[in-house]
Amino acid sequence: MSSLEGRTAIVTGAGQGVGEGIARTLAARGANVVIAARRAETGEPIAASIRDGGGVAVCIPTDVTRRADVEACVESAVDRFGALEIVVHNAFSGAAPHRLEELDLDRHWTPMSRTGVWAVLYCGQAAWPHLRAAGSRGRFVLVTSPSGIEGSVNIPLYSAVKAAERGIAKSLAREWGPSGVTVNCLAPVAASPALAGAFAGNPGLRAAIEARTPLGRVGDPVHDVGTVAAFLAGDDSGYVTGQTIVCDGGSFVGL
Repeated sequence: MSSLEGRTAIVTGAGQGVGEGIARTLAARGANVVIAARRAETGEPIAASIRDGGGVAVCIPTDVTRRADVEACVESAVDRFGALEIVVHNAFSGAAPHRLEELDLDRHWTPMSRTGVWAVLYCGQAAWPHLRAAGSRGRFVLVTSPSGIEGSVNIPLYSAVKAAERGIAKSLAREWGPSGVTVNCLAPVAASPALAGAFAGNPGLRAAIEARTPLGRVGDPVHDVGTVAAFLAGDDSGYVTGQTIVCDGGSFVGL
């Protein structure tokens, strides 16, 4: 895999789970990584651990539902490292199980749409001038979900938000392509605190996921998901844009 040496990457929601795994892998490939976590208490230990391992990382507390926070994160990253080539938007909250007849907009729709759709727009608008300046090294990666492709029986609004992210990515791929910037989605199934919570609330869920997955296991945030994110962030994916790579062990094979 090509090196990311000297490039700067912002990873939102990198204080745990999939975001942490992506941040660690990008740092291992040589990137200067900005841990854009909502709380410094979760983000700074990850940044410190990466630094202890010889990588370059800083934590910039960022609430992706606030445009001003996102803009300040981008500005701080560029001030510190001189440029911004990679943005991975992973932060997300609010995917509580629900059925349509039980829908509570404040509980279900608002947090998901704000951390998903609106945050994608904030990240894109703030990062675009710097990604454009990076040219063919500019990368915008959205962490979506297989549910955004195939739907879900118990989290329909989650599926809608994740599908919207894919729609935005396809549009931005067309808009930004002439400048050399690629835009792609990554749809993983991997170990995370959110998934652990789901397993705790549904004792049969892990077995069900593993049974429908040809590779028979839940993905690892670093070795399974992080490496795919690093591919999308690097030179090897320079001719891939507007696509969704599903990284779920083969559970979804409908593309």
